[in-house]
Amino acid sequence: MALSVPKAPGMSSMMKDGARMYSGLEEAVYRNIGACKEFATTVRSAYGPNGMNKMVINHIEKQFVTSDAGTIIRELDVEHPAARLMVMSSQMQESEVGDGTNFVIIFAGALLEGAEELLRLGITTTEIAEGFEKALDKALEILPKLSCYEIKDYRNVDQVKECLRAAVMSKQYGQEDLISELIAKACVSIIPEKSTFNVDSIRVCKVLGSGLSSSEVLKGMVFKRAVEGDVTSAVNAKIAIFGCPIDIIQTETKGTVLIKSAEELKNFSRGEETLLEQQIKSIADTGAKVVVAGGKVGDMALHFINKYGLMAVRLNSKFDLRRLSTAVNATVLPRLTAPNAEELGYCDKVFIQELGDTCVVSFVNDSTDSKIATIVIRGSTDNFMDDIERCIDDGVNNFKGLTRDGRFLPGAGATEIELAKQLSEYADTLPGLEQYAVRKFATALEVFPKSLAENTGINGTEIVHKMYLAHKDAKGVNEGFDIDAETASTIDVTTKKIFDLYSLKYWALKYAVGAATTILKVDEIIMAKRAGGPKPRQAAGSDAED
Repeated sequence: MALSVPKAPGMSSMMKDGARMYSGLEEAVYRNIGACKEFATTVRSAYGPNGMNKMVINHIEKQFVTSDAGTIIRELDVEHPAARLMVMSSQMQESEVGDGTNFVIIFAGALLEGAEELLRLGITTTEIAEGFEKALDKALEILPKLSCYEIKDYRNVDQVKECLRAAVMSKQYGQEDLISELIAKACVSIIPEKSTFNVDSIRVCKVLGSGLSSSEVLKGMVFKRAVEGDVTSAVNAKIAIFGCPIDIIQTETKGTVLIKSAEELKNFSRGEETLLEQQIKSIADTGAKVVVAGGKVGDMALHFINKYGLMAVRLNSKFDLRRLSTAVNATVLPRLTAPNAEELGYCDKVFIQELGDTCVVSFVNDSTDSKIATIVIRGSTDNFMDDIERCIDDGVNNFKGLTRDGRFLPGAGATEIELAKQLSEYADTLPGLEQYAVRKFATALEVFPKSLAENTGINGTEIVHKMYLAHKDAKGVNEGFDIDAETASTIDVTTKKIFDLYSLKYWALKYAVGAATTILKVDEIIMAKRAGGPKPRQAAGSDAED
């Protein structure tokens, strides 16, 4: 009879073998804080216009070279449970505002760093969390008073371009004027009169070759494809869009046809041809000049399409078909039938052109009621164009934010230092232990001008000191870090038009504090035994242990 070894009493006796458990300050809280600090330090060096790039290789071995924190955290499969909370907060920021993911992670990391010092002094996690929440409430109360600019007319391209400059500059320093102009033109050209602006209405088409200066904005859609038939352009064209292939219709059930003579065989094949010709003729008779198919265009169908002078375009993606139907105001038909007047779309120009060695089909609507705009990016490498696309995505999200709330705060660390200054004064008025947490909250805000300076190669402590001196005067509330200067110096950011979106800062502060307080309140980590699955893949050149 086998000897039964009793399990140790406590929580571990209830769990399966292989389960792990960490509890208490040393094992759980400090361990979590340490992981989050490491994670925040990783993305901190990517903050600002002079932030360093990270080379990320994801789980399917695709390589990314970028300084965009949103992409870095999306492609890294973060496994630590506390660090994952920070990732989730930054993803919430991404879905709410579309920008500022780096801000959330860096600030949450700085708050936890301050909390660790307070914990070692003997202050409890509950008091620290309450202090952080008090500081957040005060910061959100101060924030609207710091607004330095408000955009009234978001249909004005020049005003929009000025406001988007700082958001673009943080990703593509030196190219901000060109890219912000492209984004402003694209967004303003398709903004609806009544309904809200949709981010998905701005498409990006990346074409290899030439340089970024050759990029352009088109009202309509651009696809990297060639046409199927002989007709390569159409003007003032009605468009029929089909979600099915354009070919001889295959029967749904298998059948046997008995043919007894050559005449019957000729009539059988001619019947199929006649039916297909009638279908394409009926489409041409509706006045359609362009036919878009969601599947292959058969040889026989192509012959009749050329015969009736139609232009044929094939799109394999059902999402592209949907977007094109929105752009030209057409209905995607499931079967090859003649569309009625309501189902046909309209486009001013449909044409093919060669950009470098890439053939593209453009559907262009020059009229004012265009629903989709496409930014055609040109560049020397795919990696460079991917980075520009991410930058445009941030710019478009910023535009969406300013259509909801047009207020802007001073950028370049000016808002953070002013908040830190006012919160330090507020901490002096608090009687309890929360005042220490509020002071640490104010110190954590200093991490942003410090990071901007250090990534530029300037002493961070020196610039923070100079900014505090500038903010002592009531007129210096908009003084931020001068990124173009050779030495540590400040500048009035309103003169350089360096603005941050109000809603971006508002939500980023909320999500960062939410993540930090949640992590602080964890005093126990219980990890169940992992479910059995396939063995992890061995690294190249290593032998699997038998």
